[in-house]
Amino acid sequence: MGESVSRPRWWSTLLWGNTVALSWMWGLGLFFTVQFTSQFGLFGLLTFSIPNFLGLMAFGWVTQRIAQRSGSSESLANFFTRWSRPFQLVFLLYQILAIALTIFAIIHYLWQPLGLEPRGLFLPLTLLIVLAAAILFGEEFNIQRIKFSHGTLMLLALAAIGVLLFGRADLADVSGLRPDKLPTNDLNYWGYAVPICIGFLVGPWLDLQQWQRAIQMQRERISIRWAYVAGSLQFFALLLFHGALTLWARESGAAGHFREGLAGYTYAHDMLVRFFDEQASAQPWVFAAYCVFLCVCILTTLDSGYIAFRWFLQSHAKTSQHPIFSLVPGWLVTSPIPLMVCCGLVALAGAVGGLELEYFMIFYATFFVGYSTLGIARCFVISSANLIPQVKMFSVGSLAVVIFAYGYFLRYPVLQIAGSLLPLGYVAWLLLKPGAAEEFVADADELAAVAESSLASHRPLPPTPTDVGMALTPATPLTASVAAGVPSAQAVHDLSGHFEGKWFVHQFISTYADTNSVGNVYFGMYAMWVGKTRELFFNKVMPKFDLQTTPFYILTRSFEHKFMRETREFEPVSVRIRIGSYNRKFVTLEHEVYDSRQQMLGKGKQSLLFVSSADYHMIDIPPEVYSAFVTHA
Repeated sequence: MGESVSRPRWWSTLLWGNTVALSWMWGLGLFFTVQFTSQFGLFGLLTFSIPNFLGLMAFGWVTQRIAQRSGSSESLANFFTRWSRPFQLVFLLYQILAIALTIFAIIHYLWQPLGLEPRGLFLPLTLLIVLAAAILFGEEFNIQRIKFSHGTLMLLALAAIGVLLFGRADLADVSGLRPDKLPTNDLNYWGYAVPICIGFLVGPWLDLQQWQRAIQMQRERISIRWAYVAGSLQFFALLLFHGALTLWARESGAAGHFREGLAGYTYAHDMLVRFFDEQASAQPWVFAAYCVFLCVCILTTLDSGYIAFRWFLQSHAKTSQHPIFSLVPGWLVTSPIPLMVCCGLVALAGAVGGLELEYFMIFYATFFVGYSTLGIARCFVISSANLIPQVKMFSVGSLAVVIFAYGYFLRYPVLQIAGSLLPLGYVAWLLLKPGAAEEFVADADELAAVAESSLASHRPLPPTPTDVGMALTPATPLTASVAAGVPSAQAVHDLSGHFEGKWFVHQFISTYADTNSVGNVYFGMYAMWVGKTRELFFNKVMPKFDLQTTPFYILTRSFEHKFMRETREFEPVSVRIRIGSYNRKFVTLEHEVYDSRQQMLGKGKQSLLFVSSADYHMIDIPPEVYSAFVTHA
């Protein structure tokens, strides 16, 4: 993918940048801008905005580099499939909390300040409106078309911004209240600044919306890097506008709308809504414009979340072997609507209970930090064979949440800082501690080590030539593409096998018939699995081969296999085979065997020779074999 953006694509790049900016302008970025700016002034606005801007732009730059590792338009999608496998539950929790937070923000900081009564009627109706709009736009505009709907909504937001910029001059100074800004040189400020910097710098890495956009950009041959540069700059400009509007309103008397919430803290998230509502009778267009601006930012996050939920659920349903997918209708399992309703109910409960945005934010500054940081490290230090230590990561994240919560409610900023730094420190320890290779490795070297529990050893089979029995079932088309060179036992698999780059892959599940008296798979079965995969490979590349009419036979000259791990019954197994080398007389095939956790069970190679079917004299590689094999060598 080229570094420069060609002229026909610059418009698409800007459109993708626009939807990146709007999708990241969620409830957190939208309303906490008002809160932090009203407390700490311009310095607080920059403290909040700059890490947010840099984290979003860095995500685009790094994913562009990942996408360039392969020339395929699916390289980033394939990378994400295997990279995200240990983080699937975390991705879902992150997205659920983000959508719940955003719905909570629009209810608590836009509709509740209007004081519509009776609340028992208007709050559920408001929730219904928000969910219906998100689902409608999510259904109408998929990831391919979302850039166009967001482009139109951005024009609406710009019109609202214009009304706010030119109409605010006519608003009256409603109060002489000018509270002092909080100092930015004490520990209390750093108790917020450090978690903000950490949380936003690594935040995009667990956001399904951003990954889905980056993958779609590569498919459309759009520069991910430049789209995210454009998007992060636009996002930064929106934050600065909202923060500047807060500073102006604060100096115009809006500080009178500060309020005290739970734990005795002063909150100002809804200060602008209350300020413009107070003067709505004199300047209704200004109040309406601000509501339009907020609704556009919220809607473009929620419809993105709906589309991302659907993408995640459908992808998971295709690759999962969980029994629920055979018991529950597919449309129900893959529908984002139940998740959206769940998020809405959580948001409604939080709004009725008088919670604040910070109570949701705490998880992004603590719990998810460790997962995001570890995920970033795995982009460059990859091992598909190892899982992350889930129990320990969850425990550290939960501990970080509790420490931060104690610091927040007891007003001990040191604990807030410690809560945010704890996951970072643990990930560093996880990567650098002695024996880290057992949990996280930099190479495939660990795959070459013989497992301690392995009962098998290196046993080369005797070099007795045997004919290759050909599978006569017709080859069926490939039903799914998986990352080249990386096994994926959970992928949607063609029964006759499929190619992943140069590798031919056959996947199946071992059964009791494959085991010995001890209960593990009998060592001889691995050779039989490789033989079956070899036959399917021949059938795939030479579908017209007929044993009755062939002028040649393919014989096995030698076979060897190195046993590395054992497996048991009902374990998904993936056997991969490819052309290792060839000369005029012989072809060498290499093979690898993996289990469902992408641990290598063994590897080896075999040498093939060719004889005449008439007299069994050895011959050169037949032309039809050469033409069939050479494209996969």
